[in-house]
Amino acid sequence: MTRFAHEAEVECARALDALGIRWAYEPHMFVLSRDEHGRVREAITPDFHLPDLRLYLEVTAMRQRHVTRKNRKLRRLHEMHPEVRCYALYARDRVRLIERLGEICTFARAA
Repeated sequence: MTRFAHEAEVECARALDALGIRWAYEPHMFVLSRDEHGRVREAITPDFHLPDLRLYLEVTAMRQRHVTRKNRKLRRLHEMHPEVRCYALYARDRVRLIERLGEICTFARAA
């Protein structure tokens, strides 16, 4: 069983499951900087990898100062690893995803 760091990640996992989207939780870490000895100084581990869509999601449910730091890390990830598609999923995005999921489920039941 997956142990999530935050309830927002649980919501996201449930929505992805309901949509039939395969996902893995925090499977990859991307190094953003190293010190003079080659040790990792800064890295990002996106919350979800959606292998069939070849993208990553970083769920954000934090105070603004932490969101700013996370956004900086995402910009750095895109600079250092342009082949990696990683998007921040903010609270408003999760609400839209859940609303959209509700629309899909309502449509499916009516059909």
